[in-house]
Amino acid sequence: MRIGVDVGGTNTDAVLMADDRMVAHAKRPTSGDVTLGIEQALTALIATAGVTTDQVDAVLIGTTHFLNAVVAVHGLTPTAAIRFAVPSTRAIPPMGTWPDALSRALGPHRYICGGGHEYDGRTALPFDERAFRAIVDRIAADDVRAVALTSVFSPMNAGLEERAAGLLEDRIPGVTVCRSHEIGHLGLLRRENATILNACLIGVADRVFDGVSAMIARLGFTGPVYVSQNDGTVMDVDYARRFPIATFASGPSNSIRGAGLLSGRDECVVVDVGGTTSDVGVLRHGFPRTSVDNVGVNGVYTNFRMPELRSLAVGGGSRVALRPDSAVVLADSVGRDLRRAAVVFGGTQPTLTDVAVAAGLAPHVGDAGRVAGWDRGRCAAVLADVHARLAEAVKGVRTTLRQPPLVAVGGAAFLVPPRLPGISHVERPEHHAMANAVGAAMAQAGAEIDRVFQASADDLGSRLSRAEDEAAARAVAAGADPDSVRVISVNLQELGYFDNEVTRVRIRAVGDIQRTRQQPEPV
Repeated sequence: MRIGVDVGGTNTDAVLMADDRMVAHAKRPTSGDVTLGIEQALTALIATAGVTTDQVDAVLIGTTHFLNAVVAVHGLTPTAAIRFAVPSTRAIPPMGTWPDALSRALGPHRYICGGGHEYDGRTALPFDERAFRAIVDRIAADDVRAVALTSVFSPMNAGLEERAAGLLEDRIPGVTVCRSHEIGHLGLLRRENATILNACLIGVADRVFDGVSAMIARLGFTGPVYVSQNDGTVMDVDYARRFPIATFASGPSNSIRGAGLLSGRDECVVVDVGGTTSDVGVLRHGFPRTSVDNVGVNGVYTNFRMPELRSLAVGGGSRVALRPDSAVVLADSVGRDLRRAAVVFGGTQPTLTDVAVAAGLAPHVGDAGRVAGWDRGRCAAVLADVHARLAEAVKGVRTTLRQPPLVAVGGAAFLVPPRLPGISHVERPEHHAMANAVGAAMAQAGAEIDRVFQASADDLGSRLSRAEDEAAARAVAAGADPDSVRVISVNLQELGYFDNEVTRVRIRAVGDIQRTRQQPEPV
């Protein structure tokens, strides 16, 4: 049996799954302390299921806590950013386009040092070790404990980043070093941004996962713990400590995967309506469709894997302003205070949940008598506005899909109308309110690599085979059982602006999680 947990902005959901069957579920308000909310949900779940913790093979957790830390600029570790690219790339220095508040929080240590490679991995600029050692001395003098290293074309040749990391770790024992070739894809600035964000979150990750690991042990769970990634797969806790940035979109990804599992579909549009926001995405071949655009996080653009989403400030906790002649949905939400603030739960703040109950869409939520006298016309107008926003978001993600089904999930899925333009029909599967936790519980471990090959057609096959082996090894490092790993996608793109034969390759591998984690070989 597996437990899946999803920490949302309003509620923390937990489910116990036996194979693909839900045994029990629990929902508790999300707490300011992530660990406390998870503990309360797990305790309630085990009590409801009537099982013991040693019967659970694994606990899989999805959280957007690290994304929230970046958005709120809270708890981040001051980080030095070193780019290897002199004399090129001086026009935009590291963090040169970041919002001031976030940039200031990470401190003043930004450097460009000699070094870098060509697109095919050949050395373009020699490593200026003397200048680098001087930079390291300055970092050490200010006791900076996190460093992000980014070299031009390091996904093609990681040697410079690895050498620099070794020098850093010798000079500053215990320093956190993040290497860009392990985090982002081709594209210097956005790979660099992702690496810096990851480095500044390592301290937050250590605190969170120390707390989670201690709590899991205290409750008596003996199986491994996994953490959800942006692409709908999971990684073990040790891997997540190194790459907290990989969790940023884990909530919506879990919901999209869970929607597919609950509905039995591997291709559909998914609308997840929570307490604060609605996320609209697409399930393709059983996984969230990945965005082709670079993803912005608090004004910082990156290029790591993220699902394609349209997010709306519409949720069950969205505040509604009731006026004498109209009602308006406001941009903010009561969030995790829904069960205290909403009128149907005895509060005084009108919300979209209250409007839905008054309109007869959610008769079993709260006390419908508290909103029995509300004007149905005004409620209908509010819902029409919500439905129009959802329809526009669905249109934005549907693109090439012709009349796909739509699966509505989340605690406020009652806000999704029964019909939408371009959609064949709308489904609300059983247990749809727990889709996020189901997606976490049933996830596989996975990884992706992005490489550029200079090879003839005769050589490309052998290069691809080695790249597939590398992707599989990374999936094992993330927690996959080696015997179950398979490559699920290979994307080839010819780069026609070079004189010789150059191909960009993206390979993705997944596998079932290991019930007993062993230390993988370094990748």
